[in-house]
Amino acid sequence: MNRLVNYIKKDPLSILLLLLPITFIGNRLGWGSGWIFFLSAVGVIPMAGYIGKGTEALASYMGPRLGGLLNATLGNAAELIITLIAIRAGHLQLVLASITGSIIGNLLLVLGAAILFGGLKNGKQQFNKQQAGHHATQMAMLILALIIPSIFSHSVGDTGSIRVEALSLGVSAVMILLYALGLLYSLKNIQGPVTYQVEEENHPHWSKTKAFIVLVLATVGVVILSEMLVGAVEHVTENLGLSEFFLGIILIPIVGNAAEHLIAVQVAIKNKMDLSVEIAISSSVQIALFVAPLLVFVSLLMGNPLTLEFNQFELIALIAGVMITILVSIDGESNWLEGVSLIAVYLMLGLGFFLIP
Repeated sequence: MNRLVNYIKKDPLSILLLLLPITFIGNRLGWGSGWIFFLSAVGVIPMAGYIGKGTEALASYMGPRLGGLLNATLGNAAELIITLIAIRAGHLQLVLASITGSIIGNLLLVLGAAILFGGLKNGKQQFNKQQAGHHATQMAMLILALIIPSIFSHSVGDTGSIRVEALSLGVSAVMILLYALGLLYSLKNIQGPVTYQVEEENHPHWSKTKAFIVLVLATVGVVILSEMLVGAVEHVTENLGLSEFFLGIILIPIVGNAAEHLIAVQVAIKNKMDLSVEIAISSSVQIALFVAPLLVFVSLLMGNPLTLEFNQFELIALIAGVMITILVSIDGESNWLEGVSLIAVYLMLGLGFFLIP
């Protein structure tokens, strides 16, 4: 009993694991869709955290290069699972919104919180200026990769036409190739974006077997909770008056990436801003150049083709998020006021998304 209490004290989020059986029972007993949505959403948070820990532990046995590749591949596993289930259920608007939400959430909310709390604790903080320039280039590519199919689709043909699907598939193929080449370059020349979790001193000291079992069980848990989460979306939008767009752009990205968000803030407080900036920006790049195009191909196999046609509000949010992030980070210095500015932009966008019918 004492061992269990000590474990919970060390990892308070672990108590949220109880939400998996509670939500499952509630779903069987016919609890309200609002409760099921809320419980399953919160229940995903510790599961996503354990996917990250299991991945870290396995990666620590593989060396920095293979370990970095594993981390880069599974970095957004929880959110990827949620979006795949949403695609199967036909909630394509929810999926596109969650892609946008993940990117602006990492750039504005996560990086903003990291800079804010890191600045309050340590004053003005510094990070690698050369790497900041590399990040600016990555973010510019991120925006172009998502804007090009959105703009050209309107001239190429109607939504759902073969020409529009071909455009999304072609752009997605180029994006995945670009991501793979960037990953290859990073693995050979840089110990940064793809290896940060391996090098983090607090990774779990688990055996390979334990790490693999935890990774598998956590993944299964995310699948079960995601099924219930997505199943409740339609009823939640009808009964609570929340749009599917708002759920996708604000709520889903937060619960899917909460564990990673917390790490970014913790390392900023420890005055490791290079690592914190890397977590936020690299995750955004991975979502734009790997997760989004991967979903396009997988959706085709699932019979619900997803095209990269983002609406004007999503494009404005992406451009605003990238521009303010580049302005804040390009000089290699940060202070708490810049963190507040990033969060303020996120809150303003969130309010606008909430009020859209």
